[in-house]
Amino acid sequence: MLSRVADSLYWMSRYAERAENIARILDVNLQLMLDLPKLGEEEQKALWEPVLRSTGDHEDFDKHYKVTTSDNVIDFLTLNPKNSNSIVNCITTARENARHVREQISLEMWEEVNRTYLWMKSQTLKKIVKQGAYEFFTQVKNASHLFQGITDGTMTHGEDWDFIQVGKYLERADMTTRILDANDEIFITRPAKKSHTGGTLQWSAILRSCSSHDAYRKFYVAQVEPDKVVEFLILNEFFPRSIRYCAGSLNDALRRISGTKEEHFSNLAEKLAGRLVAELNYSALEDIKTVGMHQYMDELQIKLNTIGEAIFQTYLFSPPLTVIEEEVVEEAKPAPKQSQKQGKATAGA
Repeated sequence: MLSRVADSLYWMSRYAERAENIARILDVNLQLMLDLPKLGEEEQKALWEPVLRSTGDHEDFDKHYKVTTSDNVIDFLTLNPKNSNSIVNCITTARENARHVREQISLEMWEEVNRTYLWMKSQTLKKIVKQGAYEFFTQVKNASHLFQGITDGTMTHGEDWDFIQVGKYLERADMTTRILDANDEIFITRPAKKSHTGGTLQWSAILRSCSSHDAYRKFYVAQVEPDKVVEFLILNEFFPRSIRYCAGSLNDALRRISGTKEEHFSNLAEKLAGRLVAELNYSALEDIKTVGMHQYMDELQIKLNTIGEAIFQTYLFSPPLTVIEEEVVEEAKPAPKQSQKQGKATAGA
């Protein structure tokens, strides 16, 4: 497979996944606001800042808006053309990458990503408010689910499909770390109390941000508690959005691409991915507590960033350009197609 083809498939998958993640986080936060008392300006800022940190957009947001309100955050993360992580730009970039590999993907995949792009381009903040933000975000999430289902059902599961899986699971793991890191102050250090209604609502909201609330309740059959939320989203081996599951699926896809057997590696990306899987397989909640939530998430993000760079060096089209603040190169972006602003710095750092 040509490197430019692998590059476009990888980025198409990452941006499609990113659009869904952002839509889910915004939707959950809006629903959370309905469950809380009427919020003043400072309370709204406290509620929305973790969202902006989880996407890595808090600094850019402050350059464009004076106050942190629901309308401003939704506008910035949904329709703002100056924000490369806005949903409209994510879908546009996913569609552009799909166009570059039109001969590699199925007709149904192209029709779905193109339909979503045309629908998204017709949206305005006024339209979203009028029809209801819930309906809008639901449509974005459903479009992503439909695209993933069409991809799995209409593509041969060879190298091209594996590069799509690499992009999807790397992006998904990265976003889960950012959601947890952005909300680290309500985990572990704050004990769960039955009287702490606000905290329980926030923990439930974090689970819903990862589409894991129902899965969590079925797995634990218990009240939502911070320790168990952390354990479920990081270490659960069966839930498709846990970091452990994503790392394992990423590792499997990389080995299918090269044909390397488990416990062996043929390049740096496989070596780093296999090492991360082994670390997560033998980790426990006590290890996270010992290190500290923020530091543990920082270390995970750096490892994911390094895996992303190794994938570029090994397989993909463009040379590395973007360097995160810790001086670890995360992922290059072939201009003007890609933007990796989300991963340039650890959330909350």
